Amino acid sequence: MRFFEDIEVGQRRELGSYTFTAEAIKKFAAQFDPQRFDLDEEAGRNSLFGGLAASGWHVGSVCMKMLVAKGKEETAAIIAAGGTPAVGGPSPGFRELRWIKPVLAGDTITFHSVVETKRTSEKRPEWGILQARNSGTNQRSEPVFSLLATAFVPRRGSSTAGLSRNQ
Repeated sequence: MRFFEDIEVGQRRELGSYTFTAEAIKKFAAQFDPQRFDLDEEAGRNSLFGGLAASGWHVGSVCMKMLVAKGKEETAAIIAAGGTPAVGGPSPGFRELRWIKPVLAGDTITFHSVVETKRTSEKRPEWGILQARNSGTNQRSEPVFSLLATAFVPRRGSSTAGLSRNQ
């Protein structure tokens, strides 16, 4: 992970793509969001979605998985270059969650994150507070998912700043 000082407003991170298969949609829905249009093709076709639809929570979970994977990739690159990566803090939450268009079986969603704001924490000046818009678009470049996430990011030189290279 990068330090607060290394992150710029407007910076965009490409997180990757994921194809939502009927099997994956049904498996997630059966365990976490068992609604008829997420579990059965016929029910999906007869719904306002017009096909087997991925749960919005499934879409959000895939985005989170890709955010974590991108962070691990960036950390590995920093270490490989001889640097010390930052150790991220917790997230106090998110706002503005929108499931803009249904994600149907066979859709491939490409996720990205754009930094919208950053500021130093007033109560904990060793941390910065970052807001990023995490979004997904389908194979037709149509927006399907969006949320504004907030995260604590350590500032360079703080006691919470980084891992040793051996951790």
